[in-house]
Amino acid sequence: MKRMAMIAASALLLGQGLAAQDTTKAAAPAPAPAPAAATPSVTVVEAVVAKSVLDRQPQDTGAAFPADVGQLNCWTKVEGAGGSTLHHVWFHGDTQVGDVELQVGGSPWRTWSRKTVPADWTGAWHVEVRDAAGTVLKRIDFTVGQ
Repeated sequence: MKRMAMIAASALLLGQGLAAQDTTKAAAPAPAPAPAAATPSVTVVEAVVAKSVLDRQPQDTGAAFPADVGQLNCWTKVEGAGGSTLHHVWFHGDTQVGDVELQVGGSPWRTWSRKTVPADWTGAWHVEVRDAAGTVLKRIDFTVGQ
């Protein structure tokens, strides 16, 4: 009787589209993962700090600026970053005072950010050009008021 119940249950499961699987056979190997898309290589061709930008070109570049400069620009020319973003991260001493996200529309591409510089913020400054992942691609050191 017990055996008849098991046969009936098996027939019922098979009738519902369920069947036992033979797990003694080796499973087919999983397909190899597709190769990861190559990350574009971003190259900083040129990066400078300047008093202004005129016709997409930096003007009055330098490594030392007077305390009354008012504002400065970080101008960057990159290749291989089309369609991504860059960041200009501004530092006064070791304190981060700005992070400007910049869209890159093609390659090569010129872009810049502007930072107001209070007259009493003298001393060492730097700007880091970073890719979208935060990797520092270039660092530009300069001084204000010294």
